[in-house]
Amino acid sequence: MLQSATDLSGFRRAARDLLARQIAPEQVAWHSSSALTQDLFALPSVLQASTQTHGNGSTASIKVPPDFLTLCQTVILHSDPNRFGLLYRLLWRLVHEPALRHDPLDADRVQAQHMAQAVRRDMHKMKAFVRFRTVEDHTFQTHPHGGPLHVAWFEPEHYIVEATAPFFIRRFTQMRWAILTPECSIEWRLGSGSTGSLEVGPGASKHDAPAADADEALWLTYYQHIFNPARLKLKMMQKEMPKRYWKNLPEAQFISELTAASSQRRMNMIEQAPSEPRRRIPIFAEGTAATARAQAASDVEQILGHMQQGEKPLTLQALNAAAQACRACPIGQHATQAVCGHGPARARVMVVGEQPGDQEDLRGRPLVGPSGQLFDRALADLGWNRADLFLTNAVKHFKYEPRGKRRMHKTPSQLEAAACLHWLESEIDLVKPEAVIALGATAASSLIGRKVAVMSERGQWFSRADGLRVLVTLHPAALLRAPQNQQAKAYIAWLQDLAQASGHVATGPAQPGVG
Repeated sequence: MLQSATDLSGFRRAARDLLARQIAPEQVAWHSSSALTQDLFALPSVLQASTQTHGNGSTASIKVPPDFLTLCQTVILHSDPNRFGLLYRLLWRLVHEPALRHDPLDADRVQAQHMAQAVRRDMHKMKAFVRFRTVEDHTFQTHPHGGPLHVAWFEPEHYIVEATAPFFIRRFTQMRWAILTPECSIEWRLGSGSTGSLEVGPGASKHDAPAADADEALWLTYYQHIFNPARLKLKMMQKEMPKRYWKNLPEAQFISELTAASSQRRMNMIEQAPSEPRRRIPIFAEGTAATARAQAASDVEQILGHMQQGEKPLTLQALNAAAQACRACPIGQHATQAVCGHGPARARVMVVGEQPGDQEDLRGRPLVGPSGQLFDRALADLGWNRADLFLTNAVKHFKYEPRGKRRMHKTPSQLEAAACLHWLESEIDLVKPEAVIALGATAASSLIGRKVAVMSERGQWFSRADGLRVLVTLHPAALLRAPQNQQAKAYIAWLQDLAQASGHVATGPAQPGVG
């Protein structure tokens, strides 16, 4: 007689004794009482039968594979009343048929694996479909600092409640909660500090669970609004959310209505005219009248026309306005905006990176993302002032690859860098720096006019045909991608590269910046 439906310790003791007495599986009937157990997984890591002395004085030590214990821990949670008989039969056969452990297609092993899989699936559904409702119980009224009690009702298919409790303890450690089920109930009680205790009690009925509250109404409104008829796959939804759970899910009341109307809603979406995506950052300042916008657009067209004839913009502001309309390569079509240089109009040192990143694309300023933060740290260590430098990029638009909700950086091609070169050269003509620091291969190649091997040519000065000196070094993004145990050493070497330009950095007050 086992002490409970999940009495694995009792099963192990009984199985050892039965094996020692050589009692075959077909001679055993397994029964359990309704008592609950509190130490479900208080077991050694390897299942081994106790040593028994037989009439002839010999001693037999019985061992089975360690993964059999893991299988027992899961299968014993199944609701099939024959699970103990199946486990003992497997144990008997593993002892008497050593080849069984190498036969994954054996009928008993397959049945046990299917039962274990069903238990794991039921545990997953419990984690997904539990819906808590708030109750201001007596404890909350007398000790409100502990928060209200959150109660949920769930109907598992197997004996999984205690086995799944650690998940809810980890996720809601600082919250008082209880989960009621027909077989048993569990309650997490807060203790002093960050401690707590799990209490296991008898089963309950659905009437013991609280009624809907305001939070549930908010959840239902949210669920209705995120329902996308174009993505509805009814069979897949029912596979992940079986109908047997619907009666206890508040959102289930809308499923039939939403799925019935999905076809018509999908057709309505198709018939609607395509919407024009709104730029996250407008090109022109808000509040500009339509006539002013038209005039600005006309000015940009004139600037572009002059540049095509070999003329260059007279100011950095005009260059920035013209770059916003540039579509010489596909990058400009998808970026938020062109990100031109920013800094003093007569800076002695220009710093050229590769292209804007995600943050630069949104904010319209070069070197303001993670790479920019590392660059600012280097400026502080070198004693430089960011306001003395003109910061820009070889490519003016952000090239990226969408991955979910994130935009992942993609290195611009040589053709894309070449299409942007005239913008960089125009900035050099307008700023007239004494020296340029090239951060990375794309910047160095654009400035020097040939392919640059940054790792072998870093820390070196190169002179262009126009006499401008270019210092080549790594882009700060390369340091961020380096292994953590190498970053400190790489950062020091990078500072030594940058320090070679210290003699060119202005010490006096910088002129007003652009942008």
